[in-house]
Formats: sequence, C-alpha cells, structure tokens
Amino acid sequence: MTGLPTRDVAEIVGLPAGRVRVLARSGVLAAGRNNRGHYRFGFQDLVVLRAARALLDLGLPFGRIRRGLASLREQLPSGRSLGSVALLAEGDRVVVHEGDASWEPETGQTTLDFTVADLAVRTEPVARRELERHLEREELSADEWFDLGHDLEAVSPAEARRAYGAALRSNPRHSEALLNLGRLRHEDGALAEAEELYRRALEAEPCAPLGWFNLGVALEDQGRIDAAMAAYQQAVRCDASHAEAHFNLSRLCERSGDVTAAVRHLSAYKRLLEGA
Repeated sequence: MTGLPTRDVAEIVGLPAGRVRVLARSGVLAAGRNNRGHYRFGFQDLVVLRAARALLDLGLPFGRIRRGLASLREQLPSGRSLGSVALLAEGDRVVVHEGDASWEPETGQTTLDFTVADLAVRTEPVARRELERHLEREELSADEWFDLGHDLEAVSPAEARRAYGAALRSNPRHSEALLNLGRLRHEDGALAEAEELYRRALEAEPCAPLGWFNLGVALEDQGRIDAAMAAYQQAVRCDASHAEAHFNLSRLCERSGDVTAAVRHLSAYKRLLEGA
C-alpha cells in the first residue's frame, strides 16, 4: 500500500513516534498497515497530526486532545476528513469549527474558532515529494494511483489531479478516477472538461448514481436544464435513495411548472433525510 511510515511521519509533524501510534490505535487517524503489519499514513493523517501538535504546543493535555479528535471523527459525516474542518483550543478544550458554527465535540457546547487551514498548506510539500517519487518509479497500479489521489485531495488538489491522471494512464476506464478528476475540474470551473470526464466514467460504469448526479450538476451549471433533469432522473433510477438527486429534481420540476413531480421528489427527499 502507499503511505508514509511512522518514523517519517513523526519527524514531519514533530511528534514522538509513540504518540503517533497511540493516535493511530485510538481510531483518530485513517492509517492502514502494510503486509508486515507496520502503519502507513496518508496526507489527511498528516493534517490531523499537525493539528494535534499545534494543540499540544498550546498546552492542552495529550489525553484531552486524543479524546477530542476521536469524538470529532465519530461525529463527522461519512466520508468527511478531519482536514476539512478547523480545530481550536479554548482553555483545555478541543473545539471544532465548520462554516459559521463552532462546537466542542465532547460536550456539544459552542465557542470561538481557531483555524488549522495552514496545516494542510505546510503538508503540501511533503505530498508533492511523495507524488514525484511514485511518478519517477512508475510502480503503482491504477487503483493505487487512485488511492493516492484521494488522499492528496486533503492537502493539494493540484497534486491529486496528477495522481488521478496517472491512474487513467494506467487504466483509461477507471471510473472512480474519472469521477474524482471530473469533480476537481468542475470545482476549477472547467465545466465542459468535467462533463466529458463524467460521461467517460458513465461509459465505464453506466449505472453509477454519483456519476449521473455529478453530470446533472455540471449540465445545470452550464444552463442546460432539460439535460440536467434527465441526468438526475437517471441517478434516481440507478439509486432511488439518492436524496440530493431528488432534491435537485424537485427544485427543477418546480421551476419548470411541474408541481406534482416537484412535490413527489421533495417528499422522497424528506423521507430519505428522516430515515438517515
């Protein structure tokens, strides 16, 4: 598997290797193990560990930091990384900040905010060196390039794009790499390129609800409303529980004057939320 060993990670973030292992065992990190049982850490883990180091530097007890980060990971939505939110310290507490809201994961109380966005920036050079090392050796499979790209997104979307590109050179029909690269290009504002990547992903996996949903968003962003509605409809045909597709369909149906369909999709959306 790809990833950095404990010794390298400890040196990069300035924490003792023993504490890095404690955080890995506690479930705070997404670290895996290689075939010899040794930990391998990704770049999202580096962001979290840098946050832990920053909180230690502020004088918080290690046990409090570990419990706070563990509580935070449990409360984040599925698929969300700790690197996507901000952490702060107030007194001896660890606090989370998302958008305009701040809260303490152990108690739910709200408080002030302190960002760790610069932690991802400081991790980016490490990510770039690791990517260059793999590119030089050309040693990874398409799936491994995809995994590396997914991990790189936490610290460097630009390097993530390069990793996804390498995955596609190895396997031009790698649907997940096509979807993720399409999403990154979509976020860059390259709508036509994103649309092409989504369509290629759907050629490889024709009933991928996320692919149809993403395509619908790209089409809607280009003002192609009828085509967007058709894509959202295909998303719910592939997966009737795709709540976001129902919501977007409800909005567009209402806009087009089809009140009955709008109500039907909005009701489905609400049912899915209530059952989540």
